[in-house]
Amino acid sequence: MMVKFLRWLILGVTLFFLLKTFHQHWQDVLEIQLRLAQLKYGAIALLVTLIAHVWSGIVWAGILKFLNQPTSLSWVLPVYLQTNLAKYIPGNMWHFYGRIRAIQKAGANLDVATLITLLEPLLMATAAVLIAIVTTQHSGLIREQNQVYQILPFLFAGTVLMGIHPRVLNHLLTLAGRLKKKPFAESHPKINQYPWLPLLGEIGFVLLRGSGFIIAIAGFVPVQMEELPLLLGGFSIAWFFGLVIPSPGGIGIFEGSAIALLSPSFPTAILLSSLALFRLISLSAEAIAAGLSWSIKFAVNS
Repeated sequence: MMVKFLRWLILGVTLFFLLKTFHQHWQDVLEIQLRLAQLKYGAIALLVTLIAHVWSGIVWAGILKFLNQPTSLSWVLPVYLQTNLAKYIPGNMWHFYGRIRAIQKAGANLDVATLITLLEPLLMATAAVLIAIVTTQHSGLIREQNQVYQILPFLFAGTVLMGIHPRVLNHLLTLAGRLKKKPFAESHPKINQYPWLPLLGEIGFVLLRGSGFIIAIAGFVPVQMEELPLLLGGFSIAWFFGLVIPSPGGIGIFEGSAIALLSPSFPTAILLSSLALFRLISLSAEAIAAGLSWSIKFAVNS
């Protein structure tokens, strides 16, 4: 009950911050007119974001293979891309439920299906943290001179990287099996290797999503080379918060975090317009990807 209350409290505070920011800058936003150049940048950002979601489906196939559950891309991509839309349903967990059910139907037991499904967002979060650490060291996002602020991101990243080590994961799975009174070998595949390839794949996914975000902003304001680390770092942190804080598709959490991080360096009106366009691009790319995957599935089955 307390967790549910906290989730709605965080979402409520974030939405209040967004509404307050928009109320303060709505006249500036209305003065920004959509030009042909912005539409061109938006189309490029849409293509990059679409590629990112397809790539994410390919990485998910790699996670299945990593956990000794290999299957064809013609099955993986439709399942992944179609269930992706379910994350916008309140609860932010129905896309996980859909994937677990699909993996079970493919022959895996519930424990294996759950492990496969939960490993993906864990690797995504790790990828976002690593990118944020590299970019924030060169972007000025972390301005405090206190050594604690300089060391804390590395401690966090180190903890996460250790957490996905096979020894740690296998130990946690063994404990989970004991709590359920089931032997480890009967319910879970043993992880024998560090998930380097899936992690690299998720880093590529976050970089692609960040590139789409930067391209969307570039349609409204010229972006200099020295600003790229700042934008990519701000995106990675905001996207991380949108992933780990329960909210349908990260709506509100991502936008609020991005404004808080980037408003000192970019006009708030530009950020509001860019974020609105980027959210539209993201939704459109996911809908297009789901439609294309349905066509692939239909063509394979017919």
